[in-house]
Amino acid sequence: MTKPLAGKTLFITGASRGIGLAIGVRAARDGANVAIAAKSVAEHAKLPGTIYTAAQQIEAAGGRALALPCDIRFDQQVADAIAIVVSTFGGIDILINNASAIDLRGIETLEMKRFDLMHQINGRGTFLCCKLALPHLKEAGNPHILTLSPPLDLNPKWFSPNLGYTMAKYAMSLVTLGLSRELASLGVAVNSLWPETVVATSAVANLLGGEALLRRSRKPDIVADAAYAILKREARSCTGNFFIDVNVLKEEGVEDFSAYAVDKNVDAVLDFFLDAPISAGVQKASSFSHPEEAP
Repeated sequence: MTKPLAGKTLFITGASRGIGLAIGVRAARDGANVAIAAKSVAEHAKLPGTIYTAAQQIEAAGGRALALPCDIRFDQQVADAIAIVVSTFGGIDILINNASAIDLRGIETLEMKRFDLMHQINGRGTFLCCKLALPHLKEAGNPHILTLSPPLDLNPKWFSPNLGYTMAKYAMSLVTLGLSRELASLGVAVNSLWPETVVATSAVANLLGGEALLRRSRKPDIVADAAYAILKREARSCTGNFFIDVNVLKEEGVEDFSAYAVDKNVDAVLDFFLDAPISAGVQKASSFSHPEEAP
């Protein structure tokens, strides 16, 4: 059986846990090389997993792993990480911009240091990783940039009261919008992917709604399977898209998403930036909590 990502090299930011790790594990099942670029080098009580435990999971799934301590806010750290990946695996075929920071507070309570953190990681970090990976992506056979960010929608409801976060998250989507056109002649696919529902991650557990919201979430595997389906596609004919995970999987023939539910006995909660459910068993959230502190 053909394994489309066999031997491909993925550079994944924020891949020590959650969606980034799930994408890495899915690619590893094909025999891919996965570079885990993240800050987590030591265990944290509320944030289980490190780049080293992630590497163990990648290798257990059948891939080759490279654990790279890397804070994408800093140019030299990203440049050094990419250089190590290229030296180790010979190039980069796929860039996954997964690293992101969230704080849902409004303008009166959001400190500027938190605002700056979100923009440094989300928008600037995504732009930086694309810039530094591009020389190597241009040399790849079927190069993809995939960013975990939402479709753009200028309805004011998405900007209030969490203006700082929306500005930062949409900055990632603007990178997709601009680079998909700028890099089209080079044959580098540039797309975004967003989950239909809340996904069970540490951010959900610690910041948004705790155990109650985790029960009404889907597993990171749904995003990973959708990412895998996108990354298999021919780069030149698959660019400039703002994909939703369930729509991608429907194109792959999947109709029943219950296997991805954390708890099949309750409906999943529709994620930010989406107006209406796409699949069955999904409900709009009445609200998300506004945490006192962001990561």
